[in-house]
Amino acid sequence: MDLSKRFRVLFVCLGNSCRSPIAEAIARHKAADVITAVSGGTIPLGFVAPMTLRVLEERGMSVEGLQSTPITRGMRENAEIIVNMTGSPASRYFPGEESKTEDWTVTDPYGKPFDEFENTFDEIDARMTEFAARLRAHRAGKLASSAPSN
Repeated sequence: MDLSKRFRVLFVCLGNSCRSPIAEAIARHKAADVITAVSGGTIPLGFVAPMTLRVLEERGMSVEGLQSTPITRGMRENAEIIVNMTGSPASRYFPGEESKTEDWTVTDPYGKPFDEFENTFDEIDARMTEFAARLRAHRAGKLASSAPSN
């Protein structure tokens, strides 16, 4: 297996305005070696919340290219992993795709004070660290299992 293998990950929340753009930005910043990130919303608001952009910028993340978009069939089909942060089980939004979904329970900060956006950033950042480590280990394990034995 190629050491440069990156998993195509779709991060999903309701409005694609807070949680999933935060996850997309963190993945691009901290896990670009193992994740190709996109995000979408089940009911996209059409804009990324200003406090989402603020917390990302204050934490040193690029906000370039972040936008609130609907989940398309192509996004779903292209994703190897779908990280669901809607607050409902993935089976509700992705029936038949449960084998490639992962549910993350993350606080929705929309409409709340800025400190809630900071807390949500911290929640997602911690989960992303663990998630990226699992993906790196998976990639390394595949590489090791495909190596010829002596």
